Amino acid sequence: MSKIKIWVTLFMIVSLTVMVLAGCGPRQEQGPAAVEKAWTPSGTVEIVAPGSPGGGFDLLARSVQKTLDVDNIVPNDIIVMNKPGGGGAVGWGYLHEKRGQGEFLAVNSTLLIFNNLLGRSELTFRDFTPIANLLTEWLVVAVDIDSPYKTIKEYFEAMKKNPAAMPIGVGPALGNADHIHFLKLAKAHGIDPKTMRTVVYPGSLGELIPALLGGHVTAIPISLAEGMEYKRAGEVRILGISSDTRLEIAPDVPTWKEQGIDVVFAPWRGIMGPPDMTPEQIKFWSDAIARMVQQESWKATLKDLGLFPYYMPAEEYKAYLEKRTVAFESLLREVGLIN
Repeated sequence: MSKIKIWVTLFMIVSLTVMVLAGCGPRQEQGPAAVEKAWTPSGTVEIVAPGSPGGGFDLLARSVQKTLDVDNIVPNDIIVMNKPGGGGAVGWGYLHEKRGQGEFLAVNSTLLIFNNLLGRSELTFRDFTPIANLLTEWLVVAVDIDSPYKTIKEYFEAMKKNPAAMPIGVGPALGNADHIHFLKLAKAHGIDPKTMRTVVYPGSLGELIPALLGGHVTAIPISLAEGMEYKRAGEVRILGISSDTRLEIAPDVPTWKEQGIDVVFAPWRGIMGPPDMTPEQIKFWSDAIARMVQQESWKATLKDLGLFPYYMPAEEYKAYLEKRTVAFESLLREVGLIN
């Protein structure tokens, strides 16, 4: 064999050896996927409850916090930040300032739409990042346990005679779902909402219950979840509920339809992030919430609170909010809160 052939043969052997050894080494992926990691929160996660401790926003925020934590869905520390005021506007304004920061979320409700329609806030749901709708809730009217009124008919008959002597309490602001619900009941009984005396308690349930038990107002429209604790404690009487049928959690509470009033009303509550969240941040929270709503602990919590699962993922929730905005504008005109 010539020297040239020997050198060519040796070169091929060395080249093949290098290629084989290279193939046995760790694989180096190419492209963006090789360097990009899925987004996860950095540090503590903050869930904003735009209301006082003990109210509906607070109950929901803490239920979300508990499930995400206890069921190991999110490994980060999670805190609830109460930001009451402005019928939710203060808390949502705080979230709006956290532009692009995926460690911040807030629970929301129909008030997010009502506040804008009533001119109390320039913010709409379009100024945030909808993550998911979580639940719907039924509403009730509660009176002091020692109140002379045993039915909603008795209550409104007394109001007809002297509206000024029958103040109601609402919170955290006029035009929230609880208030709209009560106005629909009043109209069904032939009462002009403009003649009613309404006292606003920005602290929501934390102020409404003391006002009711202290005799400062004669009735408060609240959610079933908010009212059940005080009903069980024997402090309030619930005159009726906005559901279409009686509920297992409150079998002794009659529906409005049972009492001859054609009112069925069910507001919703969801969760959202600040504006300008990245697709990766949205995916993280969408996946986390989708897992959360499947947990037995979450379902049990809602049942205990008298709340009802009504999950919608981000895109569906966003479309739902668009439709609800149109419907709520019509509803506010119906009860005389806007022209």
